[in-house]
Amino acid sequence: MSDRELYCDVCECVAPFEVPPCVDGHGTDCPELICTGCGAAVVIATFTSPVTRLADRRRRQPTRHAA
Repeated sequence: MSDRELYCDVCECVAPFEVPPCVDGHGTDCPELICTGCGAAVVIATFTSPVTRLADRRRRQPTRHAA
């Protein structure tokens, strides 16, 4: 388990957070964290670049053939 210090809204202070055992296979990169003081859980969101998402959509469009 890896530790990070983050602000906990429940404890109302900076507290160490741990990554719980991850069943999704993320390992230490799991986006879920648990406060070691009170047990509150948080999820760290990751975002991809809008340019990357647009490029992915363009590739997924089916090709159209003239009739």
